[in-house]
Amino acid sequence: MEGIRVLELGTLIAGPHAARLLGDMGADVVKIEAPGRPDPIRTWGQAEVDGHRFYWTVHARNKRAITLDLRSDRGRDIFLQLADQADIVVENFRPGTLERLGIGPDVLADRNPGIIVVRVSGYGQTGPDAGRAGYASVAEAASGLRHINGYPGQLPPRLSLSLGDTLAGMFAAQGALAALYRRTVTGKGQVVDTSLLESCVAVQESTIADYAMGGVVRGPSGTRLDGIAPSNLYPTADGTHVIIAANQDSVFVRLCAAMGRPELATDARFADHAARGRNQDELDALIGAWSGQLGADELTEVLSEAGVVVGPVNTIADVVADPHLRARGMIAEHHDERSGRTVLGPGLVPQFSDTPGGIRNAGPPTPGADNAAVYGELLGLDAETLADLAEDGVI
Repeated sequence: MEGIRVLELGTLIAGPHAARLLGDMGADVVKIEAPGRPDPIRTWGQAEVDGHRFYWTVHARNKRAITLDLRSDRGRDIFLQLADQADIVVENFRPGTLERLGIGPDVLADRNPGIIVVRVSGYGQTGPDAGRAGYASVAEAASGLRHINGYPGQLPPRLSLSLGDTLAGMFAAQGALAALYRRTVTGKGQVVDTSLLESCVAVQESTIADYAMGGVVRGPSGTRLDGIAPSNLYPTADGTHVIIAANQDSVFVRLCAAMGRPELATDARFADHAARGRNQDELDALIGAWSGQLGADELTEVLSEAGVVVGPVNTIADVVADPHLRARGMIAEHHDERSGRTVLGPGLVPQFSDTPGGIRNAGPPTPGADNAAVYGELLGLDAETLADLAEDGVI
């Protein structure tokens, strides 16, 4: 995406995540923060070292940062000049905010017909709930996603991540790419409307169809998926658990052979997908009795050699040390200017054979760190003008 310029408005997770994905692929992302009101993500994260937290390096990498007061007339005019030279604007304000500021999609398109406006909100730009504020926690619950998480009879737990924000950011970036392609055909941009709620609904596989056609209201199923067997956590001799997934007929045959129980593959109780689902508890007990005799490493080796899908339940410490992820570049180094430290973070997905992305920086260290560079490069503003804008609180 080299040569594509993105203006990022908004704070926290969903919108900035979408812009980060575009930046990972080479876009020039300019993050705009209000003077004196920086993105709170600068101070988020659970680890703190010398007063620094490190969520910022995840969502701000590959970006430049400027400050601009969009509520002021001069700030609005400067933003419009920047948008004239941009390909994409990403925002995650409550619907109607851009319009109230006088920088809505219609205004932007009148000046720059090719502009793509990516809008991320809790409930979308239209509909009865469009004006409501939305967070990932509510979107995950309202979408039904949280209802199917956890164990039967217990309150549905959260994943411990803001999944709704991340999903919305991914769908928003996907929409931006599709709109860019369409622009090559029509020469015109468009609005990409993504909501946290709809992003959570979109990933729920067959739940809607199952309810609509069979009246099935799927509930939580703990460590397994009801009717999908075998695919569960199974004990090992050293007190840990591994995931064994052999619900496909051919893989189940290989599992039975590895267990020394080839006859189970033709047993009427387990001979096909539907039968295994009906007899899931019995099958899990048989596999657990066998797996519990082997240590995790031995069990993994035996099943891997047999062509059975198997894997550990890793902590993040295990993930960071994983040699495969290291070899794939998925544990990536970021040089954090704020702390002067090398910070590890997630690598880039997907990987491209001819045009790989990269990590050019770990996020601008301070709000407005790139004011001089961006305003000078794009608008030709000199130091005196910038000083005047800063004195008036515009930047």
